[in-house]
Order: sequence, then structure tokens, then C-alpha cells
Amino acid sequence: MDKFKKLSKSKARKRANPNASNVDYHAKLAEHGLTRAQVIATERKLAKFANTMDSLVRVPFTKQGMGADAALSTIPLAGDLAGLALTSYAFILGRQLGVPAHKMTPAVRLALIDMVVGIVPGIGTLLDIFIRPSRKTLGIVHEHLHHEYGITETMHMDRPFLHQSLEDKQQQSRFWRNPIIAWLYLHIPDILGLVVLIFVVWGLWTVMSWLVAMFGKTTGFG
Repeated sequence: MDKFKKLSKSKARKRANPNASNVDYHAKLAEHGLTRAQVIATERKLAKFANTMDSLVRVPFTKQGMGADAALSTIPLAGDLAGLALTSYAFILGRQLGVPAHKMTPAVRLALIDMVVGIVPGIGTLLDIFIRPSRKTLGIVHEHLHHEYGITETMHMDRPFLHQSLEDKQQQSRFWRNPIIAWLYLHIPDILGLVVLIFVVWGLWTVMSWLVAMFGKTTGFG
């Protein structure tokens, strides 16, 4: 009976104070001397860095990409060491957000593997497309922020450059604060991709129609 009473009291407290979890998140942020805005800004900075290092140019129709890290790996040893040094910046940003060192271990291990593999000419550069320590760090950091601070938004990390640009525009004009305008701006890559896809499909349809017509005229089956 005592257990049921305790559970009932616990549920009653939650109903009485539905924002209790938010208070806890704010307290955790305060422990590290952070605000929600600062955390999102720092994670956005990390996302920009990860995109630059690992997926500046994306392989078509995949989530894989290559960036400065792959370019540096074309320089034997020196480039790989430089890539490792630059990747450490991602670890520093993660630690600034309160991510424990032990959580960063998988990303550090991946960065070391990336350096060792990158020494192999040609193959190392190719494998850099799949070994992405900076993006691994971003994933670890975001998971930590989600659980510790209750931050679930992803737009600032999915499109960090556009997100920063939109934030700057919103400070200058109310026009950009309109939810529809903001949504359209952040989804410019998707809209352009859809337009390109429509043109590709239309082009293929036109070519196929022309080939069928030519085949009909040539063979008399038209």
C-alpha cells in the first residue's frame, strides 16, 4: 500500500507542476554556466565545423560526403596530423557544452583511426568519406544535449549556415520572423532539389518520348 501511495503522490506532484522537467533542465544548464541560447549557438558552431570537415560536398543520393578532412588526407602524414589537430576543435566544443570525456571516447577513437588510415595513399582519402569523426562528435553532443538539457531541435545542426543567416535576418526585420517565411528559407535546399528533380524527370520523359517517336517512324510501328 505504501508503494501505491508514493506513486500516487508522485503523479500528483507531476500534475501539479507539469513544468518540473523544464526546471530541472534549466538547473542543469545553470550548473555549467550555460543558457539554452548559448547551447544552441555552440552546437550550431560545431555543426558548421563538422560540415566543413566531413560533408562540405555530399555524394549524390547518399548521406555521405567529403570535406576538408578528406582534402588534407591527400597530403601524406602532415595532412593527416593537421586533420587530427583540427578535429580536436570539435572535442573542445563538446566539452564546453558539458559533455563528459568518457562520452567523447568513441569520437576520439574514430579520429585516431581516421589519421592512421589516412596515411595510406588513395585508399585513406576514399575511406575518409565514411570515417567522419567530426560528425560522430556532433551526434554524441546532440544526444547529450537532448538527455541533459531537453534540447530536441535539430534545424540548427541540420542546416547550420542557413540557420545562422536566418537568425541574423530576424534581428534586422520582422519579415523573417514570420513562421512560413522562416520555414521556406530554411528549406531552400529541399525546394531547389525538388525543382531539379522535376526537371530531370521531365527531361527523361521528353527524351523517352522522342526515342519512342523516332523508333515508330523508323520501323513503321508508330
